Amino acid sequence: MGPSQIEKKGALGRELAQIRFGQLYRDQGRAILAYALRRVEGPEDAADVVAETFLVAWRRLDEVPSDARARLWLFGVARRVIANRHRAERRRTRLGERLAESLRTELATQPAPAGEAAEVMRAMGGLGDDDRELLLLVAWEELSPGQAAKVLGISSLAARSRLHRARRRLRDLLEQRESAGSRGPELDMEEAR
Repeated sequence: MGPSQIEKKGALGRELAQIRFGQLYRDQGRAILAYALRRVEGPEDAADVVAETFLVAWRRLDEVPSDARARLWLFGVARRVIANRHRAERRRTRLGERLAESLRTELATQPAPAGEAAEVMRAMGGLGDDDRELLLLVAWEELSPGQAAKVLGISSLAARSRLHRARRRLRDLLEQRESAGSRGPELDMEEAR
């Protein structure tokens, strides 16, 4: 009795289906888990296979044999679930490779930052990840502080406050680099002695 028939039979049908499904899981859950563990990369993937297999069993409960053939039916479902996961992984991998190649080609045509832009990028390297991300969202992606806040999952007020502090830290880093650069050669000669 599957979910479609359960709806027609009401609460009693639903309860009987839940009992049957629970028994099916208790009887066959470990076998399906063992099957999946031997065929996928890790225990988390195996648990996902078991969950998907029993989801199919719940949806098609009226098609699941009620005798010893239920195990074979579940193995067949698990086999198809694993095959679908492998196909999806191959598609993701191929797509990732195409995107990576496209990006490599696009990046090869982009000039590297020079002059002041390069100096700002080097200074940005001295900022924390959160400061750097917020500054990049606002400056390069041209988002408002409120929009950046949504991307970062913080309030607009927090974004404005963090942005102010991040700009101040970046300004301090740039000033430090500038003052270190203006003393450069003389200091290097003295240090060498």
